This record gives sequence, structure tokens and C-alpha cells, in this order.
Amino acid sequence: MQQEKKGKQQRHQAILQLIEQKSINRQEELIEHLREEGFDVTQATISRDIRELNLMKISSPDGNYRYTVSYNNPKAEPDGRTMERFETIFKESALKVDYAGHIVLVKCYTGMANAACGLFDSLSWNNVVGTLSGDDTFFILTKTERDARTISAELARYVVHHL
Repeated sequence: MQQEKKGKQQRHQAILQLIEQKSINRQEELIEHLREEGFDVTQATISRDIRELNLMKISSPDGNYRYTVSYNNPKAEPDGRTMERFETIFKESALKVDYAGHIVLVKCYTGMANAACGLFDSLSWNNVVGTLSGDDTFFILTKTERDARTISAELARYVVHHL
């Protein structure tokens, strides 16, 4: 059992290094790279690893998708890297922020809403009831209209007017 666990930990580290270094967008690619690294893996194992590592796909600047780590872990306190990652991804993906009543709307480039929403969720926001994400839009449900206005104003600071 210890040998299996050690192998899994090493495989997880290898996966994290690979997605950091390479633009990998399919499980088959990840399997191929891991096999080159000496890991004997199946598609079912990779699916489990992706879920356990909380990986998600985001749109890269070239228009393709790639795996990245989602920092949506409610037990973890956000660190400087998480906040920096949030700011970077939010600035690159968000087109517009507005609110109506208790709901904040964040309009994003196609394929970017899940990444932006996942990082939003990983941070500690006061009076947020929950979020709902689609492909190019995510909604934030707040406790009061005042909370929605405050969060909308905070997020609007990160919106860069893209050409």
C-alpha cells in the first residue's frame, strides 16, 4: 500500500509539473507525457488524478484550452500566489462586471468564466451565498444589494478594457 501511495504522490507531482511546463489540453496527451516519464497509467487513473488535483481547463492566449490547477479549495487560505493568479486570470478573462439586486454578473471571454469563477470562489468574500458559472458568464449571489454593489465595484477594478 505504501508503494502505491508513493507512486501516486510522485505521479501527482509529475502531472503538476507537466501542466505547468506544457500546454496540455487532452487526457491522452497527459497519459503520453506521463508514460515518457516512466509512469504506467490508464485513462481511468488520469481522470481520477485530474479530479483529485482539482484541475480545470482554461483558454490560453492562443485560443486553445489547457489544464491548470484550480485553487477552489474552501479549506485553504488564499496566499499571495492565489491572489496574483486571480488578478491575472480575471484581468485576462473578464470583459464586464455589473449587478442587479443581489446578483453580480461577470461577463468573460468564451471559455474563461469557469476559471475566473473558480478563482473567485477560492478567495474569501464577505456575504457571498454562492456562484454559478457558464462558458462566458458567471453570477455571484450575495446576501444584500449593498453586498452586490460592493463586490461589483471591487471586481470592476480588475476589468481591463481589451482591444
